[in-house]
Amino acid sequence: MHLQNRPTFGAPKPNPTDKHTMYTQEELLEMFRPLLLREGAVFQKKKNVYARPATPGECIQTITKDGLETENRAEAGDFVVRNQTAAGETYIVPGHKFSQKYILLQPADDTWMEYRPAGRIVAVELTPERLAALGLPDEFEFVASWGTAMVARSGDFLGGPDSLTELYRLARQEFFETYQPD
Repeated sequence: MHLQNRPTFGAPKPNPTDKHTMYTQEELLEMFRPLLLREGAVFQKKKNVYARPATPGECIQTITKDGLETENRAEAGDFVVRNQTAAGETYIVPGHKFSQKYILLQPADDTWMEYRPAGRIVAVELTPERLAALGLPDEFEFVASWGTAMVARSGDFLGGPDSLTELYRLARQEFFETYQPD
């Protein structure tokens, strides 16, 4: 894939009116890591989640209040997680990460089990000022760590594990329904 207007240290910033630039995960980390280290806050989920084993090849679309956020295809050992938000958004978590992030509580029904989140994230709000300082438009797309497009918008949050090995969007409404400061 040919990427245009990609920001790198010392290079010109992207055109803020270009909403069609697709940033790689590496580019996003390069742009946001200094900001997250300097201004990021630590959050933890305040609500339990429901989860079930994924079927290999199963495609899950993550849909928030403001529409399609991303989609992902499950591999063997992955889990489908459903948040307890108004949107009830679902997403895939790889098995090796799932066991580090969630603690089994009880069955919720014949399909889903209830889990308590155990992980923490570092995140920043995507304010118009922060986006402008990075040369980003109010809405942009990037490649999520699972390899498909993810949209981010002004007002959303961008975050990831405190190791900052990956970044993902946290839609504004679902962020406030799901997370609290640690």
